[in-house]
Order: sequence, then structure tokens, then C-alpha cells
Amino acid sequence: MFKRYVLPDQLAAEREFLPTQAWWQFEPRFNVAAHQYVPAIRVHERQSEAIMMRWGLIPSWAEGKPVGDPPICVDVEQIQDSIAHQEPWLHGRRCILPIAGFYVWQLHADKYRQPYFVHLTTRSVFGVAAIWDRSVSEQDDVIESCSVICVPPNELLCDIGNPTQRMPAILRRKDYQTWLHGTPVQAQAALQSYQPDWMQAYPVSPRINSTAPDDPGLIHPAH
Repeated sequence: MFKRYVLPDQLAAEREFLPTQAWWQFEPRFNVAAHQYVPAIRVHERQSEAIMMRWGLIPSWAEGKPVGDPPICVDVEQIQDSIAHQEPWLHGRRCILPIAGFYVWQLHADKYRQPYFVHLTTRSVFGVAAIWDRSVSEQDDVIESCSVICVPPNELLCDIGNPTQRMPAILRRKDYQTWLHGTPVQAQAALQSYQPDWMQAYPVSPRINSTAPDDPGLIHPAH
């Protein structure tokens, strides 16, 4: 599962996605975890806007109250059957989360979990596909939140983890507009396992196993 990732510089994200309106405000981070507020690109009145959302979907019908552990991810095969994700998917509530890389874990025979940092060799900032929803509480508090869509792992991820370990749906640049503006059929066609030749992964410090650290050293290769 896609559990932790790295946030790029805000200006770099804006150069990559060119939002019409930029309401977000954030700094680079190296240990983004569930239920934190993260930057996202979505469509509002046919124009792209850059905002902050809570990572972990709270569906509209939940009235602002998380039901259990709000899902941070959803498998592409389960979108239309998921109680939480079905409605926002059918209503085109799609967004893109800008990231600089993400972490995966390799389970060794002795049960030790070695973390790896995964990034693209062709882009320092890229986008992963997500679904968002808006939930309003009885006190009229509005929570906008999202889940990342996961797809089957490519060869690189399979070599690191087991074949059942999913990867985020990384969007090609040419698919940004399709994902945000296209029909559900067109958008779903953009959800593919990314080309492994354009990716790199290397082991990093086990400090990332905790959500507490947040510094550039987390993405340095392990010695």
C-alpha cells in the first residue's frame, strides 16, 4: 500500500501542473503520512485549482465524521464497488496529488522490513491519481479529503516487495488533463502501472518507519 511520500517544493509543483488558481500553501516534506493535509489539484468551474486536502477519504454521507480509519488508498478494481469511493467517482471528483517520490518496504526472511525510496528519473515532481469528496458536519464544518488510487505493481516494485504490493497510479503528463476533465472511461484508461525504466529505487534509513522524522536525510541512500 502507498503509505508515505515526499512533498516537492511548492513552486516546482506549480510549474509542473500550472493551476489556474493556487490556494494551497506548503513546504517540502519528507515523511507525509495518513490523515495529514496535503496539496492537490482539482477542477472547479472548469478551471484547475490548487488546494489543501486531508489525506484519508471521508465520504459526503459521513457528515464530517470519519467512519473507522478513513482510507488513504483504493485499488483501481474496487473504485466502483467501494461504499466510500463509488459516489465521488461517478460524479467526477478526481484530483492529482503532486509528489517527489514515495516509500515502499521489502520484507526480509528474518521479518526485517527494509524501506526503499522510489522516484522518477525523468521528473523531479509528478502526479498520482486520487479521488476526493466533501463532507459537511452538523456544525457546517467542511472537510475535503482524498484517497490515492493504486494499481498493480510494475517489475521494479515486484523486485522490491511481493507481487501483491500495490503502487500509486502515477499519471503521465499527457494524462493530467484527461484525468481531471475526461469522462470516467477516459480517466480510467489513464490508470496504468508506470514504466519501470523511468523509475529508480534504493534502500534508505529505517528512520522512515516512524512518522516522527521529517528531514532530507530520509531520502539519502542507506550506507
